[in-house]
Amino acid sequence: MNRQTSAHFKATNYNKFLFAEAQRDSLDVVLVTPRNPLNIGAAARAMANFGFRRLAVVAPFAPTWREARSAVGASEVLQNAEKFATLGEAVAGATLVVGTGTLTYRKPEQAVVVLPDLAPLVAQELARGGRVAMVFGPEKHGLTREDLSYCHILVEIPTDTGQPSMNLGQAVAVCLYELAARVDSAGGDAKAESPALQSTPAETSASAAPSGRLDLLAGVIEEAMQTAGYSPRTMQTANRHDLRLLLRRLALSEHDTRRILGLFRRILWRLRRAPARDDESR
Repeated sequence: MNRQTSAHFKATNYNKFLFAEAQRDSLDVVLVTPRNPLNIGAAARAMANFGFRRLAVVAPFAPTWREARSAVGASEVLQNAEKFATLGEAVAGATLVVGTGTLTYRKPEQAVVVLPDLAPLVAQELARGGRVAMVFGPEKHGLTREDLSYCHILVEIPTDTGQPSMNLGQAVAVCLYELAARVDSAGGDAKAESPALQSTPAETSASAAPSGRLDLLAGVIEEAMQTAGYSPRTMQTANRHDLRLLLRRLALSEHDTRRILGLFRRILWRLRRAPARDDESR
């Protein structure tokens, strides 16, 4: 193969799997409480390898994470990364939040997708104008049960049971490679269909509600539950967790979310105006 033929092959084949420009800005990589700046830099470098630019870092442990030397060729990704205090704030604009990890030490409470089947879900969500957030947990223990309550689905990275934990930078690289290798950037279509499509928000064509809107709705429902005396105060944290998961399982559209939000606001208004019952006024 001569130099000209080699250059033509490289131009037409080597990068053909990378996401289109419009798609790249609709996918966020979110790192939750990362401890080692070198791992943050490695994650940024993996993002740059596959053309992704939007990095969000939630409550990083080290204050100097933007200066990580491991971000070779990806300093711009680090400098432009957004810092958030909570995961809820970091994924507020996403319509499909994907938690990552292994099932070795956890019992999932949402739909589980194996990594090779993730691409069709991401492709469909991007095709209908949604936003995707890929969420990665800290190096030591991964995403917590509370973190995962913000996720629509959990994608399992297949690893050996003898060493289920994966380095943060490597996990980001593996996931982004799988997406790049299986999503057709020209048309936004996936190269294979996934059975998980039947149980995720990417199934419908309507505009999905962003995660932040679901949290707003959850807050109003929780307030109505408290005002109505639905359960003891000691159950409020558990109720909040279950409600967050339930709303994501329902795969509500933006329109449905507005209607339900209006309904519960009206219920809450009536509850507050209702006279106290005899057993509550004593």
